[in-house]
Amino acid sequence: MAAPIPQTAKALVLNDFGEGYVLKEDYPVKQPSELAPGECLVKLEYSGVCHSDLHIQKGDDWTRRAKLPLIGGHEGVGRVVAIGEHSDVGTLKIGDRVGVKWIADACLRCEMCRKGFESCCPLSFVRSHGFTVHGTFAQYVVSYVKYVTPIPEGIDSAAATPILCAGMTVYKALKQANVRIGDWVSISGAGGGLGHLAIQYAVAMGLRVLAIDTGEAKKQLCLKLGAEKWVDFRESQDLIKDVQAATDGLGPQAAIIAAGDERPFNQALRYLRFTGTLVAVGMPGGGATLNAPVTLLIAKSLTILGSAIGNRQDVSEALQIAAQGKVKCQFEVRQLSEVNQIFADMEAGKVAGRVIVQL
Repeated sequence: MAAPIPQTAKALVLNDFGEGYVLKEDYPVKQPSELAPGECLVKLEYSGVCHSDLHIQKGDDWTRRAKLPLIGGHEGVGRVVAIGEHSDVGTLKIGDRVGVKWIADACLRCEMCRKGFESCCPLSFVRSHGFTVHGTFAQYVVSYVKYVTPIPEGIDSAAATPILCAGMTVYKALKQANVRIGDWVSISGAGGGLGHLAIQYAVAMGLRVLAIDTGEAKKQLCLKLGAEKWVDFRESQDLIKDVQAATDGLGPQAAIIAAGDERPFNQALRYLRFTGTLVAVGMPGGGATLNAPVTLLIAKSLTILGSAIGNRQDVSEALQIAAQGKVKCQFEVRQLSEVNQIFADMEAGKVAGRVIVQL
């Protein structure tokens, strides 16, 4: 018999931008009778803590700001404990292990959804976990039956959690990068939470990886994960020449920018091979811009793409690759009460890999 659903549980609530999250021990849990058609209640085991959660907490001015008060977080794994009446559930059932992602719901009918760009669906703008609807910094979260992701066998819940955002995001970026088996891809921020996953997905896809980051520890991590070449951006006297020299003298066919700084974006346009593709993934703050002559883009036939998270198929594929043991996230497990300290550690550059919290 299923355990009863409590009336209240733990949750972290953001009441105002720039303030810390407040831990509520008795936050109301939506009961099964209160779920609308299409909604489901998930009892979470783990939640990821993403750098974008920090941007949201600070109130950084993206295209819009989060809706407050808010339970943050947008990557969580748990089990379905209730489903709203009259829901079109498909194969979903109570007890299933599922993932909860940034996109809480999408219409699946509009032009963007039909093209596979569910992140651009107007409905997904108003139903984004940890941004416009409550997220995964809680023991229970309400999500949507058609958008929770089944977690495959072969990967435990903790390891699956970072794949729901970081893993899916870089995997989708690589799929968009116009590369073939044997091509070179450079990854800026290669030793970070996004970058170290990007290396592994790239290797699994048959690509050759040039890692760009700084520090001996990150160098050893990147090489261990499968990068063939390494450029330290702090030690390099001419990063553009060094990147090109490491990639057949011509530059990589694609550049994945997983760093939150303006410079790597602009450097990539200059070191990319002719007909190369720049895929922007990292979210630099401070109004960062691309600064390149239009003639450079034309003469080199370059492509510039923005890539924000993936669709349901992308995350399913990313999880399957991880379940096969080809991608393993480096992560640390901490407690829900530590989220504010985790944000401070992120800002201080003390976080290696990803951090997840146990719920």
